[in-house]
Amino acid sequence: PRASRDKGWWGAARAKMAEEAATEMAALSVEGEGESKAAKAAAARAADRAAKAEWYAKRIAFFEGFKAREDAKVQAAKDAEVPFTVVLPDGNEVAAVRGSTTPMDIALGISKGLAKKCVVASADGQPWDLKRPLGVASHGDKVSLKLHTFDDAEGKETFWHSTSHILGEVLEAEYGVDLTIGPAIAEGFYYDCYMGDRVLTEADHVPIKATMEKAVKDKQEYQRIEVSREECLSMFQENKFKVEILNGLPEDAIISVYRVGPMVDLCSGPHIPSTEMIKALDVTQCSRAHWRADVKREPLMRVYAVAYPEAKLLREYQHRIAEAKKRDHRVLGVKHNLFFFNGLSPGSCFWMPAGARIYQALVSFIREKYWDYEYDEVITPNIYNFDLWHTSGHAAHYRENMFGFSVENQDFGLKPMNCPGHCVMFRERRRTYRELPMRLADFGVLHRNEFSGALQGLTRVRRFQQDDAHIFCRPDQMEHELTSFLKFLDEVYGVFGLDYEMALSTRPDDFMGEIELWDQAESALRTVLDATGREWYLNEGDGAFYGPKIDITVFDALKRKFQCATVQLDFQLPQRFDLKYTTEDGTARPIIIHRAILGSVERMSAILVEHFASKFPLWLSPRQVMVVPISEKNAEYAKEVRAILRRAKLFVDVDLSANTMQKKVREAQLSQYNYILVVGKQEEVEGTVNVRTRDNKVHGMHKVRKLAELLAFEREQRLKGSIMDGLKVADQAESNKAAAAAAGGGDDAAKAGKGKGGGKKEGKQKGGGGKGGKGGKGGKEKKDGGKET
Repeated sequence: PRASRDKGWWGAARAKMAEEAATEMAALSVEGEGESKAAKAAAARAADRAAKAEWYAKRIAFFEGFKAREDAKVQAAKDAEVPFTVVLPDGNEVAAVRGSTTPMDIALGISKGLAKKCVVASADGQPWDLKRPLGVASHGDKVSLKLHTFDDAEGKETFWHSTSHILGEVLEAEYGVDLTIGPAIAEGFYYDCYMGDRVLTEADHVPIKATMEKAVKDKQEYQRIEVSREECLSMFQENKFKVEILNGLPEDAIISVYRVGPMVDLCSGPHIPSTEMIKALDVTQCSRAHWRADVKREPLMRVYAVAYPEAKLLREYQHRIAEAKKRDHRVLGVKHNLFFFNGLSPGSCFWMPAGARIYQALVSFIREKYWDYEYDEVITPNIYNFDLWHTSGHAAHYRENMFGFSVENQDFGLKPMNCPGHCVMFRERRRTYRELPMRLADFGVLHRNEFSGALQGLTRVRRFQQDDAHIFCRPDQMEHELTSFLKFLDEVYGVFGLDYEMALSTRPDDFMGEIELWDQAESALRTVLDATGREWYLNEGDGAFYGPKIDITVFDALKRKFQCATVQLDFQLPQRFDLKYTTEDGTARPIIIHRAILGSVERMSAILVEHFASKFPLWLSPRQVMVVPISEKNAEYAKEVRAILRRAKLFVDVDLSANTMQKKVREAQLSQYNYILVVGKQEEVEGTVNVRTRDNKVHGMHKVRKLAELLAFEREQRLKGSIMDGLKVADQAESNKAAAAAAGGGDDAAKAGKGKGGGKKEGKQKGGGGKGGKGGKGGKEKKDGGKET
């Protein structure tokens, strides 16, 4: 009915579209034959908007007709009253009516509070609308039901995807766009739309948001229907992108279509029950995109937004985004003179001396771990004949992402990954089962031909290095190697202070290889994941065609997610390269484990710059110590201090400028030097420095050589915080024990001294002799040496 179509903000918007189109057409009609190209374009847009307004109305009419058919089915199911059972996660069973009872009915039966918080359901593991009847043909006599709130991953995805339909609704009505796709993303959602040669800018954010809020206030319901492909095509003839999607589906496909307000879209769903659940939203960005992510196809505008069920969650998000902008590695990299990019080599980073220190510290850290875990580092070529890539399969599936060139009428390419070269190494001579596992690590330079529009700071580059390694092992060694890798990974991320989660991706439909080997590999992966004691997730069917894998996602200080580390089992490369090792009974093929922890050093550098906000721990810091002479008279002593600290392999600078001491200290703090050492006449006489840290804590006078030992210890142990803070804690504890001993006297004093040489027996063990005083002194000297701290 026309009345139902023109309710709420959409009625006014539709009337406005018609009025604007009529006004533009009338104005253009008086210009006559001398109208400009711009006027002709405006006339075409006006006519297009008028036509689209009518199409939107027809589409709603189609939907209402099909919806009546759906409603009749539900009513018939109610009348039939065929019983079935809903099983809740706690094992409780609820009686229901097939084709009539909805998850919302079940939620209301439990409590109104739960029903109000629920966003979506899962029925037998399948995402399900709260108001969609249960007990369809695919459901048996019992259906397992889970209810999800916004706190769940399923709830967030549904909430954000549902709100993307509101964004699509506004883009259609206000801008007359052709909608393409509008998925949920890690936080929020976007909608891609076609606007011809028009663009959206930051100035459009406010009006789009305001109109979305009007739609939300209308408390629009999300309605679902199922139609045939032919019926669906009849609804979307005006949108060539939707037609292209539909033509890619089988002729007998049953397609779900959703309506919210005037917006009708083909969509797999599910969605929230009503826009009433949306309490806060914001439009965050407009950018360019291309249909099907193909630069040769139609240019699109991509509009990003976020939405939440509580206003405070939006405020928290906006705070995180503001903080993220401050921490943006592209900004901090230039501000602190770490790195830069230049159009002469797009996507290839220029690392300045300070940035190169960070880079090399990461590589050195992994190299140390390689020694501990018995990896052998190798060096392989950067350029290969394309025969290698034909063997590996990359020539057929990855060539467009490679840099290739001709040399003496032969095709060569820069390597985008190391695994084929490592296979050549394995195959170079005969191998026996006794040589396995063989762990080959490679920091070789890699190149990938990313689209220029996809390049983004250090997180998406063309030239990079990975902590890439490949383990060639026997099937019976697989579990041990995987366990060892996860321990390796946990130690590295622990030093960084990065939390992470893991997911097992299992056999996909297009898998290759023997199913028995897949089962064995997946079983090994499950076992090692369970052994970590950490929660992990299952991505059923999401493994690579050549083997299952564990996906590792890290979280930085702002709780943002990044994909860096990976461990993948590969059964196909050994076949493609005909890799074999001799056994006691003949020959066998090795399994290859692809693994990385940093991922690319460039990407991890970006993450850590933002994670620490350039306030790096000492071991990773490119600016570790600044020596500040109080006056020009102390300059030579400042240089002596620098020389002593440099011998301890510390990065040390001296500020010899004419600035005041206070300004020198402040500038060193802003430059994120971990330690600022002030030196004057007294320090020069006593061979000391006055220590303070970048957080403006003053730690007093320390002997230069003793300080060099302490800072070297902090760097070598890769401590997260300042060793000076640890010394203060230790000194306070020592003081407290001494005070307690003095106050208690006698036995209490002996107890207080125990463990530090205070008691006779303990004094002997701690090198303090038989007397508490001497033993106490021995303990104090050990503490000053930094070992106990």
